[in-house]
Amino acid sequence: MSLKAKITDDMKAAMRAKEAGKLATIRLLLAEIKRKEVDEQIEVNDVQTVAIVEKMIKQRKDSITQFEAGGRSDLADIEKAELAFLVDYMPAGLSDEEIAAEVKAAVAESGAAGPQDMGKVMAIVKPKLAGRADMTVVSALVKKALAPA
Repeated sequence: MSLKAKITDDMKAAMRAKEAGKLATIRLLLAEIKRKEVDEQIEVNDVQTVAIVEKMIKQRKDSITQFEAGGRSDLADIEKAELAFLVDYMPAGLSDEEIAAEVKAAVAESGAAGPQDMGKVMAIVKPKLAGRADMTVVSALVKKALAPA
């Protein structure tokens, strides 16, 4: 079953269970998927769907930070609930050791010599870790690996 089909099934289940918060979040997600399909005239696959979910998660995290800074805990709570529903659609994350191993392999594969080669390493590692690791963490590990000793 594709991720998009699972999301659609979850929407139907949320409708039957009358879970308004979950239903609203899933509808937002499906609308974003549909928008991408219409804009690019494609049928999204699981990798593209994960990228959409990842983008929505990042938006929710940014919103939570802004709402909490502005003293709007009521709105932050709504965003946190949406975030909890969206995280369910992400693939299992990698451990820090697995991420470090991927970064090390990418550095070796690219032949990177220093910080100026960070783009080469990220180009190799990003497709492998997309949706399974926080790219800010990966970027920091790449910087550390390429830093002069």
